[in-house]
Parts: sequence; C-alpha cells; structure tokens
Amino acid sequence: MADRRVLTEKRIGVLMGGQSSEREVSLRTGQAVHQSLLRRGYEAVAIDVGPDLYRDLAKQKVQIAFLALHGPGGEDGTIQGFLETIGIPYTGSGVQASAVGMHKVTTKILAGSQGVPVPGGTVVRRGEQPSLALALKAAKLKLPVVVKPASQGSTIGVTIVRKPAHWKPALALAHRYDPDAMVEAYIPGHEITVSILGGSEGQIAVLPAVEIVAPDGFYDFSAKYQKGKTQYLCPAPLTASVTKQIGELARRTYEALACEGAARVDFRITPRGKPYMLEINTVPGMTETSLLPMAAGRAGLTYDALVERILQSALDRAARMRREAHEG
Repeated sequence: MADRRVLTEKRIGVLMGGQSSEREVSLRTGQAVHQSLLRRGYEAVAIDVGPDLYRDLAKQKVQIAFLALHGPGGEDGTIQGFLETIGIPYTGSGVQASAVGMHKVTTKILAGSQGVPVPGGTVVRRGEQPSLALALKAAKLKLPVVVKPASQGSTIGVTIVRKPAHWKPALALAHRYDPDAMVEAYIPGHEITVSILGGSEGQIAVLPAVEIVAPDGFYDFSAKYQKGKTQYLCPAPLTASVTKQIGELARRTYEALACEGAARVDFRITPRGKPYMLEINTVPGMTETSLLPMAAGRAGLTYDALVERILQSALDRAARMRREAHEG
C-alpha cells in the first residue's frame, strides 16, 4: 500500500459502539478492526463513542478515524460531518453519500434514476394510519409486502406482512425506529449481496457475490449474528450473466451515491433471475460472520489487508478535499 508508511506514523482511533440499536454489532466490528490494526503495526486506540467524543479524540491525540459505527449517528453522515468540522480524516463514504445511503427511500430514488431495478413501494409517515387495502392500492402492490424503517440496518424493525392482521403491528414496529416506514413488494427468490471496494483515483473493485441462505428464508437479526444459523455461499451459485449484471448494478448504485471506501449492496433475485436492489450499506460489518470480509477473502484479500484498504480511504478523501480546496 502506497501510503502505508504515512499511516503507520498516524494515531488511529477506531470509533465504535455509539447509541444506535446496532451498538453491540458495532462493538464487535470495532474490536475486530482494532486488533487487526495492532497486528499490522499501527498505533491504534479503541474509542466507544459517547457524549465526550471530542474530548476523547483530543485526549487520545487521534489523527485518523476508522469508522466502525453502524446505524443512525454513525452511518448517516452525522459523525462524518462532525469529523470534517474538526479536521480529522475518516474512512468510508462522505457526509452526503452516508446520509443518502442510510435512508433507503432516497437510495432507491437515486439508484432507480440510474436504471437500477428496485422493488415498487410507498412510504407511510409516523402518525398516518392508512388501511392495508388503501396502501396496497396506492402503491399497486399485493400481499405479501415488506414493512421496514427507512433508516435502520441489521434487519431491525422489519416485518414480512403476509396477512391483514400483520399490517398495523408491522407499521408500529417500523415507526418505533424511524418516522418513515417503507412498504415495498416482497421479492421471492435468492438473497444476494455484493461488496464494493473503492480505491484511489476512482478505481472500484467488485468482490465476489455472496448468497445468504437463512432459516425460514428471512435474514433477520439473529440469522445475521448467531453463528451456524445461516448458510453463506461464496461465490454465489448464479449464472455468469446474472453475476455480471448484479456486479454492474452494485457498482452503479455505489457511483450514483458517490460512495467511497467499502460498501455492500443487497439484492433479491427472483427465481427467473431478475435482480432488485434493496439497499446499500456504507459501513459494512466487519465481525467474524460479516459478509464483506468473506467476499474479500474469496478474492484473495486477507482480513488485515482489507482493513488496510479501508484505512487508505481516509487518506484518499483527505487528499481529494485538499485538491478541491486548492482548485476552488
């Protein structure tokens, strides 16, 4: 890595935890990243993000932030904007891409404008109580449908509504986590994810796709984070044409949002091979069961090498922002 010497001279703060509903997963991601950086000889400290973050960063003399925060507050542009304000380079996507990527409705609109197929759907605001029949008619949907918060990860607050009795509880659950509840078509078929690694000078690597075979066909929180509950197939057993297509769609989504560093794009693929993009994750998990390290490993990239690639994105952004400021 070209700038490894520069990075080893910097004090790196691994920001983890936070107060979102994904706190525990974030702690696991952060601890794994922190240990990786130490193994590779970096001067790294682990920081559990709280109200005293500014003081903690100053006390630890952090010069670069490795973001291991999931969910609102860590993945939605909030922490990114804070770090830009105080002049600390950070890994991954910038403020705008993070904010857009966290809000699934906005992601679908932007990706759809670039020709990426997305499920049909609608949005129900908190306080609204449309009947199921009215919502289905307005969005031209039929059961089953998926109801989920617009800005959450790890399948938190998600319900597959298969019968009318599930409708109101599903809305109530989604609205616990976000003012916007997404209602979208349930896409039968395969659950597939494609990881993307951005590099310096606009280089983008599409990693091998992973198929997720979850118990009962629903990749919920426990299926994601309890070892042995879910089967992962990497590379995904897809035809060459579908594999190429979803790789291109993942890249197009990444570029539409102007993402940087690592990201992961989730798809459903129908039994006939038609893909639908569901969402993008701009701070993908890096736990022992996470999908990005699995795909990277299949591409010949060790966990430690992957962490270094993501770390490099902090320097890439800092250099780009300096250039833009100079040109401006």
